[in-house]
Amino acid sequence: MAAHNNDTLPPRHRWRFFRAGGFDQVRIETAEDLRHLAHLDQKLWLALSCPTGSVEFDRRTLELIDSDKDGRIRVPELLQAVRWACGLLRDADALFAGHGELPLALIDDSHADGARILASAKRILTNIGKPDAPAITPEDAADVQRILAGTTLNGDGVVPPAAAREPETAAVIGQIMALAGSKPDRGGEAGIGQEEADAFFAAVDAYLGWWGEAQDKPEILPLGEATLAAVEALQAVMAKVDDYFFRCSLAAYDPQAGVALNADAEDFAAIADGNLSAGAAAVSAFPLARVAAARPLPLQDDVNPAWAAAVARLREATVLPLLGPRDRINEAEWRDLQARLGPAIAWLQRKQGGMVETLGIGRVREIATSGARGRIDVLIAADAALAPEFEAIAAVETLARYLRDLVPLLNNFVSFRDFYTRRGRAIFQVGTLFIDGRSCDLCIRVDDPAKHATLATLSRIYLLYCDCMRRGSNEKMTIAAAITGGDADQLMVGRNGVFYDRQGRDWDAVVVKIVSHPISIREAFWLPFKKVGKFIGEQIEKFAAARSKASETQMTQKLLETGSQAMGAAQAAAAPPPPPAFDAAKFAGIFAAIGLAIGAIGTALASVVTGFLNLAWWQIPLAIIGVVLLISGPSMMIAAMKLRQRNLGPLLDANGWAVNARALINIPFGGSLTQLARLPPGSERALTDPFAERRQPWGWYLLLALVVGAGIAGWWYGWFARLLGG
Repeated sequence: MAAHNNDTLPPRHRWRFFRAGGFDQVRIETAEDLRHLAHLDQKLWLALSCPTGSVEFDRRTLELIDSDKDGRIRVPELLQAVRWACGLLRDADALFAGHGELPLALIDDSHADGARILASAKRILTNIGKPDAPAITPEDAADVQRILAGTTLNGDGVVPPAAAREPETAAVIGQIMALAGSKPDRGGEAGIGQEEADAFFAAVDAYLGWWGEAQDKPEILPLGEATLAAVEALQAVMAKVDDYFFRCSLAAYDPQAGVALNADAEDFAAIADGNLSAGAAAVSAFPLARVAAARPLPLQDDVNPAWAAAVARLREATVLPLLGPRDRINEAEWRDLQARLGPAIAWLQRKQGGMVETLGIGRVREIATSGARGRIDVLIAADAALAPEFEAIAAVETLARYLRDLVPLLNNFVSFRDFYTRRGRAIFQVGTLFIDGRSCDLCIRVDDPAKHATLATLSRIYLLYCDCMRRGSNEKMTIAAAITGGDADQLMVGRNGVFYDRQGRDWDAVVVKIVSHPISIREAFWLPFKKVGKFIGEQIEKFAAARSKASETQMTQKLLETGSQAMGAAQAAAAPPPPPAFDAAKFAGIFAAIGLAIGAIGTALASVVTGFLNLAWWQIPLAIIGVVLLISGPSMMIAAMKLRQRNLGPLLDANGWAVNARALINIPFGGSLTQLARLPPGSERALTDPFAERRQPWGWYLLLALVVGAGIAGWWYGWFARLLGG
């Protein structure tokens, strides 16, 4: 992509910024902003790179911007895209208009590149049946197969068989595809390029040269082309025949060795219980024929069944043509066969051009003399010569996509305008998670929750990692959802929710990992009371469990004692033992302890009530508020400090971004990212619940306790006496 009239602009430009996330972010709103973007200090860019795979953005547009195809969008690539688009549009302000299609009138044809792209756009519209259309969509420009339907030469240097006018040339192209490989052209049809053609014809030349050596030396092919079959039959049994004749030599050396060199009864007994066939491995290991001193090799009868077929091929293809008709050969004749075919064997080991061997030497010679090579080279060169014209077709798609997508991408890269203005969703927001009576808008896609959480925990954001699956399909993904509202009481691993992606599709979500941080001030306010309540509840549960266990133990012991004493108790007719005597001292001590406890509690309660009664009426609520703040204040202060430090940067950095600033999420903004369940405005509520549990009158109990406390205080301090005396 060539740039036009943007490289010589002066660096001075009046930029405008907006404050969000605790830092200044640049506003990109005019064509001049785009033209001067290369001069904006990169320290002021919010991001320096982002991945193409985990963001919610048009994938094809990202692929076009990613010029080095490394799966990341970087600053130089984005600047190049901006320069290229501005140089090809008559009015670069059109990039801010949100065009879903590229009007032809916007293409600047005052220079060669623009004129070429405009001509290509018109050609595309004509090819797809829209010759009078004033604009072209990215989808129209991307439908290459439809654009190039029926076009055999399309500028990519790949020619299919249909590109050849001569049937013979088309047939050769098909054979090249079968032997040297193929690749698709721009229209999606399989064909060959110069690389495949060169490899094929190089193999043709090598194969012909190799055969030429055999033609120059008659001893290589004593049987002509039939020599190849003779050599193949010879090599198939060569090791086995050599073994046979060597065994015969050993039998001649020592006649007693003949028995050991042949298969005996024990050998056959060892395989008798198996599934025997001519190809059984055990049978193949037996000698080729019965071994005896100076015994020739039979070629028809008395041959090991596992080798009979191979020996028959040796007789027909090798022995009969070279030695004449015979049913057996001796060792000297066998060596003679090897000597006659030795040059052919050595020649086969020097084989070249094996790629085209399956065609046969006759067909290879036809291809070499048909002139197909020159015609194919001309076709490939003619196709490649059209590259500029058809590259302009790809440029039309690129320009149409940049017109629609470039500015939205900048507002999610140079700044996070879409995220912080809440007018739309940022490209890293992949959907919304509904769980525990709330919706979470800050959800990003992750690959490895454990690896992601290592860095993401530095964001100080409460995170839920959820595995999401679509029912009825194999689609799966993992998200990290930021919880910025409500509390964490009911959030736990294994909790289920529903995730809605940007296309509105629902996914089953299950929590698999939690990174815990403060969520809200409200949660921090109630946290001390919840901890105290939890502690009291746990102690009560422990006490109840201990008492229950003690009761069970006592009951079990009582039953055992009752069983063991059953016989004696049945025989005893005496009257029951007299009740124990009343121990006045023991009960006096108990009553004294109870009295002291009640007195201490009464004194403490009286002190508290007295303190409140000594306050002016308007001071009492302030004192209550002070006590509450004394309990919840430290927790709220710590939570507020942590909530003000929530940072989006580590959350995105853990996902492959290079965030260039502390993108803070303060308390009000964080509250907007998680919505709690609320009744719609104007809703009516029926407060009567027919199945509600019976409520205890705790308010009356508290009022009664206060009255009793006030009475005790009045009696203790003599208020009633003074009142009655007065």
